[in-house]
Amino acid sequence: MNRYLGQISVKTVYESEGRIPMQLALPGVTSADLARMKNWFWSDELSLDEQAAIFRIEVRSYVMQVDGLNVLIDTCCGNDKIRSVPWADRLQSDWLINLARAGFAPEDIHLVLCTHLHADHVGWNTRLANGAWVPTFPNARYVFSRKDYEFFKQQTHEAHNREAYLDSVLPVVDAGLADIVESDHCVHRHIEDGIWLEDAAGHSPGSIVVNAQRGGARAVFMGDILHHPIQLVRPDIAFFADESPAEACATRTRLLGQCADNGAILLPAHFPDPPAGRVLRDGSCFAYQRL
Repeated sequence: MNRYLGQISVKTVYESEGRIPMQLALPGVTSADLARMKNWFWSDELSLDEQAAIFRIEVRSYVMQVDGLNVLIDTCCGNDKIRSVPWADRLQSDWLINLARAGFAPEDIHLVLCTHLHADHVGWNTRLANGAWVPTFPNARYVFSRKDYEFFKQQTHEAHNREAYLDSVLPVVDAGLADIVESDHCVHRHIEDGIWLEDAAGHSPGSIVVNAQRGGARAVFMGDILHHPIQLVRPDIAFFADESPAEACATRTRLLGQCADNGAILLPAHFPDPPAGRVLRDGSCFAYQRL
């Protein structure tokens, strides 16, 4: 995907994909919910049987170009990482090749923005070199939300996220390349005319969305506020990996309403390709107009 929004250009960098039973990912989704989504969903692979339906996600990064800056948003799982979950353990993906296909070498990246510090959003922050984890993007500043950084350095959460903190976050901090910021930090220029963060706590304590706008529609990089389009129909059902389920649902509903009302272009981390679209109000819930 290559999309232009005013002075902003956005490209995607694909890493991998996975499948989860719908009732594991979002317990409580009904056949009626699936039928409602089917009215606008662009894939024909979704079953309307709530017990048979599969929750398919893709793992991707975005590279945004604006004002001479190359801004990488989320860095997927990474290669060679030892993880306690099979889907991320010792991956050998073509992510770096796909980054090059999008037109970028690691040295070209100026900013790395992580929407949160879960393992599938920080993995390529580092890569293995001579037996050590070193920052993949040597010329970049890495931006982490303070609330997530403080939470994950406690090392009291799931094993794969503890592992990711140790090999994909801490080496960046130790190299002096990390900016630990508040969840409403303005990254570039000004709010509504630049790049700025917005608090989106719930999926993790310091989850943020990345907003960007320069002379066109607003781009909203949603991270894991959404994993799958069915969550537009049922934003009130917690995803199984939400740290604070009630807060995550409230955040999801609030942000979807904002996107519907301001005409923003949503850029989700995990929707099936192509992911970009606009959020529409649909009675008491939402629908999606893919671009």
